Amino acid sequence: MARKVTRLTDTEVKAAKARAKLYVLSDGEGLQLRVKTNGSRLWNFNYTHPFTNKRVNMGLGKYPDLSLANARKKTVAARELLAQGIDPKEHREQAILDAKAITENTLFNTAKHWFELKKDSVTAPYAKDVWRSLEIYIFPELGQIPLSRINAPLVIQTLRPVEAKGSLETLKRLSQRLNEIMVYAVNCGIIHANPLSGIKQGFKKPKKVNMPSITPQELPDLMLAVANASIKKTTRFLLEWQLHTMTRPSEAAGTSWAEINLIDKVWTIPAKRMKKRREHTVPLTEAMLNLLEAIKPISGHREYVFPADRNPKMHCNSQTVNMAIKRMGFHGKLVSHGLRSLASTTLNEQGFESDLIEAALAHVDDSQVRSAYNRTDYLERRRPMMEWWSKHIEAACSGSLSITGYKGLKITA
Repeated sequence: MARKVTRLTDTEVKAAKARAKLYVLSDGEGLQLRVKTNGSRLWNFNYTHPFTNKRVNMGLGKYPDLSLANARKKTVAARELLAQGIDPKEHREQAILDAKAITENTLFNTAKHWFELKKDSVTAPYAKDVWRSLEIYIFPELGQIPLSRINAPLVIQTLRPVEAKGSLETLKRLSQRLNEIMVYAVNCGIIHANPLSGIKQGFKKPKKVNMPSITPQELPDLMLAVANASIKKTTRFLLEWQLHTMTRPSEAAGTSWAEINLIDKVWTIPAKRMKKRREHTVPLTEAMLNLLEAIKPISGHREYVFPADRNPKMHCNSQTVNMAIKRMGFHGKLVSHGLRSLASTTLNEQGFESDLIEAALAHVDDSQVRSAYNRTDYLERRRPMMEWWSKHIEAACSGSLSITGYKGLKITA
């Protein structure tokens, strides 16, 4: 027969004083008042775990902050959970974790953790663009909302103004970035499913627009404009370097002397500077070597081949060539990135292997095996093609000043 416990009174609880050792006053049904040697009085619920059958102590609170009546209410609630086979202590700890997750796992905090991983897989300028877009369009409205409360209708409503403004490409990129954040959250166990997986269906689709580029037949017009343009030497060198090497604007502008191997006649761009984060090697043609020789007096003693005008310790801006092309009268007809399209179109028309052209443009092959083969074998096979392209550019310069056409040629700004 269970021992009958006399219930505590408010007077007894209030009168409980410290002793030499900790002692316990029982109220029955597992509720205890533990009186510590420093005088602290703590409510405790002592019970048997529903599965392990071990005795468990669960702290309820401190007296007088928690009165006797409220301590009894908490005990009743805990016993109701036990009757359902639920451990009240574990239940309370899980509730605390859930509440903490709601306040800590906001869209902003999750995006911050995702971005720490993302920025290592893309170029620095692109990473900056990604975070800036979130700061402008996402965080002001959604940043402090717990991830568990983010849903498609809420995000669509937030992005409607972007769609109304006609910025459909921006809208597309924001949708992609939000989806990446949600997938990251799912993989980290923050949420169970991605609520934004079909969000792009809620917006107009942007029309695909190719980078403006001239036709292969217009190359002589471009080279004539370059020869007669009133632009700085470094800008002229950079434009021709980008044209000959078929590289992206940021890759060409950031060329450093340390990346150039004059003995093996190769330019190796490290993975961290490439769009797809994979090292890219460009075979150097005679024209490219002549160009490097011509610019050496300007930047040979510096880190970068194409130093910035205002701060020569830094390289030219990736938009430098773009601005020069506009000033030369090609606004709306050609952008610096379109020089790659010009090279690709010309080489394809001449019947060069498409795989070699794609490798020269640093387009990543979907097949990892084929991609690895390209890197080891295509370099030497690309040399004749790149040499042809350089000579083709020089032929287009016939009758005009070409930096790469003559070794040691002096250019007047």
